[in-house]
Amino acid sequence: MIAFDNVAYSYGGAELLSGVTLALQPGSFHFLTGPSGAGKSTFLKLCHGELLATQGTVTLFDRDIRGVNRDGLARMRRRVGMVEQDCRFLDHLPVATNVTLPLSVTGREADPQDLSDLLHWVGLTRHAGALPPQLSGGERQRAALARAIIMSPDLLLADEPTGNLDWDMSLRLLTLLVELNRMGKTILIATHDLHLIRAAKTQVNARVLRIRAGRLELAGADL
Repeated sequence: MIAFDNVAYSYGGAELLSGVTLALQPGSFHFLTGPSGAGKSTFLKLCHGELLATQGTVTLFDRDIRGVNRDGLARMRRRVGMVEQDCRFLDHLPVATNVTLPLSVTGREADPQDLSDLLHWVGLTRHAGALPPQLSGGERQRAALARAIIMSPDLLLADEPTGNLDWDMSLRLLTLLVELNRMGKTILIATHDLHLIRAAKTQVNARVLRIRAGRLELAGADL
């Protein structure tokens, strides 16, 4: 699904990541951890072509990202859901409309029943008509998750999705992510929260990757 072959990425003349070789298989569940500034967000952006590697090859859905034109990359990205640290909602539009924006961009309309089912699944049915500033932090993250999966992606990337949530809400969001994985979705979560990782490993066969000194390594039992 995603493969990195000797990938490096430099920013401002400094090498942030180097020698990254990795393959994420369909239906797998991965965590990506490491200290702030280690390159977790950069890694996620490399995964879906927002950034291009300065060395090596990134393959997404069996295609070298570097060789895909703009339209082709846009089509590939429709198979990838992204939950970012900054949810980036349009604050003047209600939650339901924000959730369906990815469909609108492609000229499609949301099926009312599908949208209702999705909002119910993330626990936001009664907030469908609310504006984003009226939501709590946990509600915003669940709305961001709903928006990320409205296109039924094969792969979900999440960048510190529980960073601003209390523990109970973090576990609720984790439950949704585990359910998605059990539906066959590939999940990659960047997080510094080792408690969240430990909780997930009791529910799902999660592989933990760690960025240290610009290198990607498989984390051991010390987590």
